[in-house]
Amino acid sequence: MSQSIANLIDHTALKANTTQEQILVLCSEAKEYKFASVCVNPTWVKLAAEQLKDTEEVKVCTVIGFPLGASTPEVKAFETTNAIANGATEVDMVINIAALKDKNDELVERDIRAVVEAASGKALTKVIIETSLLTDEEKVRACEIAVKAGTDFVKTSTGFSTGGATVEDIMLMRKTVGPNIGVKASGGVRDLEGARAVVEAGATRIGASAGVSIIKGETANTDY
Repeated sequence: MSQSIANLIDHTALKANTTQEQILVLCSEAKEYKFASVCVNPTWVKLAAEQLKDTEEVKVCTVIGFPLGASTPEVKAFETTNAIANGATEVDMVINIAALKDKNDELVERDIRAVVEAASGKALTKVIIETSLLTDEEKVRACEIAVKAGTDFVKTSTGFSTGGATVEDIMLMRKTVGPNIGVKASGGVRDLEGARAVVEAGATRIGASAGVSIIKGETANTDY
């Protein structure tokens, strides 16, 4: 079971003070444990791609408009294009949260679609809706817009706001997007029990810096 969980984990290092040495360790661990990807800030994409070039199992994931989601669609599209040019094969973008709360669904969709179109045929896309800042109605609407815009995944959280993934949110997101869109649980998954719980609720990917601890059956004291 732990190995099947490993294949779902985006092994993550997104803190502002993450060093080159930590990225090298992250990539080494990802290869050793056969994680789904490493998830790093855009500045580290080229290094991660170089470290992982000898394996097709571990993908290079990066974040777009992170962590606030407040940049424009054009900027997010450029970030996506640049990240793919540097070797990213998966991109996790943060929605325009304020636009969602303002019920400006057209802007939310345009924002997401800009990234989806920039990544089309080149990288898998995941849309971070930041569940801890949303009502259930807003979570549903965000997921519906993301699906309409063509994303591959919806994702709970950046890990940098007021909370992370919950089983209840994963269940709601899975119910909303149906069986054919991925759901990524991110933020707060620190041990194997928690990982199993979100998978049983419908998650098909887990974002965690605690990947090694999860696989070893230990409990980590950090999200990212």
